[in-house]
This record gives sequence, structure tokens and C-alpha cells, in this order.
Amino acid sequence: MIGLAHAAHAADWPQFRGPTRNGISAERGWRHQWAGGKPRQIWSADVGVGFSSVAVQGGRLYTMGNRGNQDVVSCLDAATGKVVWQHRYPCGAGDYPGPRATPTVSGGRVYTLSREGQAWCLDAKTGKPVWNRSLGAQAPGWGFASSPLVQGGLALYNAGAAGMALDKATGRVAWNSGPGTAGYASPVAFSAGGRSGVAVFTGNALVAVEPRTGKQIWSHPWSTSFDVNAADPVFWGDSVFVSSNYGKGGALLRLSGGRPSVAWETRDMRNHINTSVLVDGHLYGNDENTLKCIDARTGREKWRMRGMDKGGLIASDGRLIVLTGRGELVVVAANPNAFTELARAPVLRGTCWTHPVLANGRLYCRSQEGTLVSLDMR
Repeated sequence: MIGLAHAAHAADWPQFRGPTRNGISAERGWRHQWAGGKPRQIWSADVGVGFSSVAVQGGRLYTMGNRGNQDVVSCLDAATGKVVWQHRYPCGAGDYPGPRATPTVSGGRVYTLSREGQAWCLDAKTGKPVWNRSLGAQAPGWGFASSPLVQGGLALYNAGAAGMALDKATGRVAWNSGPGTAGYASPVAFSAGGRSGVAVFTGNALVAVEPRTGKQIWSHPWSTSFDVNAADPVFWGDSVFVSSNYGKGGALLRLSGGRPSVAWETRDMRNHINTSVLVDGHLYGNDENTLKCIDARTGREKWRMRGMDKGGLIASDGRLIVLTGRGELVVVAANPNAFTELARAPVLRGTCWTHPVLANGRLYCRSQEGTLVSLDMR
């Protein structure tokens, strides 16, 4: 605990985009003033090629990669980077090689999904398989990318026409939405417009379903070139922000009437791979390689920073933690009135399209080539 003295409020990060899937860490007191001009690297590990982010729970870190046409689910000691266990299974590397999904840790188990649609449930302590099932759905063009959402007794996946659910204890199919084109975004639980549900971004629509049955609550069309809806929907009160690239842009949908209605649309925020974060009524995100801030009430651009490539970001303690597509770490004030850069340092080489993760005073960043580093932010 002495080593965490500067992280006044430390927190785990058990699934994709954090505890509530909003890209925001509850940690406080972490530092962006670094001796020597860059954060101290605690450890580095080779986890295999891919775009999987990390989950951190109970002192352990979980992630995925691919080596020699085998997916590797790795459990590492979060403090030292040493391997605790690994689980391997056959899986083609594919275009833009490696897995896209991030493990979800829940109830002592780890839930993963391969780019080919193999769902695994592993014991979090030992890595031993609890169950394995092929989703049996056609993969989107670049492979399955959504991270599992565990809710109640179910594990939910973005597959088929509008998602599917497996019994989290046994892997048996609880419901299936039938054949269709899945998007690349992950399922997101929400409570808005007087309803609770799970939002599933398909290849051409945002669909809200009842999680226990898969029954559709509402749907809003959202088509892009190549059916690429990769950024997760961002819920805010009785509204939801959606965004895609290939020239599509973003929109705020109102849900107060029980069905989505468009409040505004903009081409000033085109999230390609990484999702925007919402802080104090403003959206911060990657608009086709440019970091931007827009007013969530109007869609009006407030400021911009060029040079993001396809990198991602999270928010914590009034700051944005940005990892550019070329491995540069940038800390920016979450201030809508002006772009204020607080720190910048190179931390990785290669292709870095995976958002960073802050957990228990350590920042985890990975490259597609498979290098995972732990940086001291305490």
C-alpha cells in the first residue's frame, strides 16, 4: 500500500472501457509530472499481436494476443508483468492480425471472444476452461471485435442481427437474434428514456434489446461504408451519442419519447475505432485522426489537436489520457474552453490503436505488434 500512496483513490478496471464501460477511471491523485520527461516503465511484456486491451482485477491483468495462428489469453501479475497462466487455442491471425476483443472479468471467471467467434469462459485463478462455444454467427469483415458484457446470469455478445446471449455458467445459448451483420462495437448496458436495456451496434443500426430475452426495444438506422460501426454508443441522461468514420460523423439521439429522435448531427466527430468519453457535458474523442472536444448539447466543436492517428483515450481526475496511434502518450486537461496539453512522452513503438488503461496507479499501453508496457503514474 505504501507504493500506492500517490494514487489517493485507486481502482480496478475489470472489462473493456472500465467498470461501467464509459472510458472513465475513478482514480485520483495520479501524476503527469514525470522525472526525466516521461513516466517510469515498470515492466514490459510480449503478449502476442492484436488489439485487445487489458482488464485488471485483484492484482492480476488479463489480455489477449495471437502467436503462430494461436490465440493466447494471458494472465499476468499486474505489479511485475510475470505470467501467472496462459490459455491457447487455434485461431487464424487474419487481416490486421490478432484478437480485437478485451477479456471481461466477473465472478472469478474470465470471458473472451476470438475474431472467429469462439467464446471462452476460463477460471480467473488458474486459466482452466469452464466452457467454450462457437457463436455460430457470421463474422463481420474484419472479424468479431466486441468484448463480452456480463450482466445477471448472462454473457452477451455482438453477433448476428442484434446480439446473442449465453448462460454465463454453462455457455448454453439463452437467446439468439438470428442471422445478420454484426458491428464491431461492444454491447453497452443503459437506463434511459424510462427503459433499461442493452445497446447493440450492428452493421447498419443501433438496436436496444431486453437483455434477458433479446426482445427489441427500439432501433435507429446508422449505416456506414463497409458496415463499420466500431465505436461504442455513449449514453448521457435520456440521450445517446453515436459516431462512425468513413465520412459518416456523429449524432445525439433523444430517447425520452420511447423511440430515438435526432437532436443534432455533426461531421466534426467521426470515431473510427476508439470511443469518445463524456466529461461534464462535453465529448472528447478522435475525429478521423484529430483529438477534438465538442459540446454534447449542440455538437459544436470547441477545440482540436492534430496527430492522433487512430489512437484512443480515457478520462480520469479532470484529465484525458491519450495514446496516439504511433505510441505517444499525451495528457490533456479535460477543459472545453481551451486545449491545454499537460504532458507528452513517447512510450511505445509500432501501431497503437488500443486505448490506454489506468488501474491502481499504473498505466497500461499496448501496440498491435504485441508489446504491453506498465507505466508508473503514482
